[in-house]
Amino acid sequence: MLTTFPHLNEDTLQAANCVGEWLAQNDFPTPPVNVEAELVVLAGNAVMPTIDAACRLAAENRTLLISGGIGHSTTFLYAAVARHPRYNILRTTARAEASILADIAHQYWNIPLDRIVVEDRSTNCGENARFTREVMEQRGITCRNGIVVQDPTMQRRTMATFAHVWQDDPQAPQWRSYPGYLPVLRNATHGLTFTDEADSVWPVERYLSLLLGELPRLLDDENGYGPRGKGFIAHVDIPDSVMAAWQTLREDSLLREALTSRSLL
Repeated sequence: MLTTFPHLNEDTLQAANCVGEWLAQNDFPTPPVNVEAELVVLAGNAVMPTIDAACRLAAENRTLLISGGIGHSTTFLYAAVARHPRYNILRTTARAEASILADIAHQYWNIPLDRIVVEDRSTNCGENARFTREVMEQRGITCRNGIVVQDPTMQRRTMATFAHVWQDDPQAPQWRSYPGYLPVLRNATHGLTFTDEADSVWPVERYLSLLLGELPRLLDDENGYGPRGKGFIAHVDIPDSVMAAWQTLREDSLLREALTSRSLL
């Protein structure tokens, strides 16, 4: 059984961290404490530091809208909860991501139930945004300033879906992005790991496969999700430096071999 991931050469390591930092779009130069925002939207995911960051923001007397049904990644949340030292008593099997995260917010972060809104139908980033708008309109939730929290690897795409869904509304909330956690990789003694050795995040190999797969979705061409492609997101400008870093990852034969051996490519 493969338990560690091999070291990356320095260029590939820097490239991975470049792509990861850009995808984890952070609109706050410092952690958002006492910032102007009435609503926190937490999109279902399995990265516990991100989930905790959203709950921490909502605990500052904000409404927490949690969006997430049962999708292809829901089992990762089940596994993350089962491994968590406090949350592992929560029931997960066959439950929507939003329902599980609502339990975390209420039982462990003391957020009152009347400030938690659950949207449990969405199964992807586009539906997270679309159903969030529907729930807000149905419940009469008004918001001038909102914070969106998502798995850092999908944070930039999620913000582009929110921009797409609200593009026809001149009174759209000002949505700002906060990933809650910035993953940074390093070569350690026994292999590749995250700098802070954070618990309840992705296995390194899954994180790298997500980086490789995410950038093509943001392209605004016939194969991407932009307006000139599938039309799921607003146009995203990808910096040349990020595209070059992604190419470095894609062309590293040792990285691809390591991911292929783990059935992730």
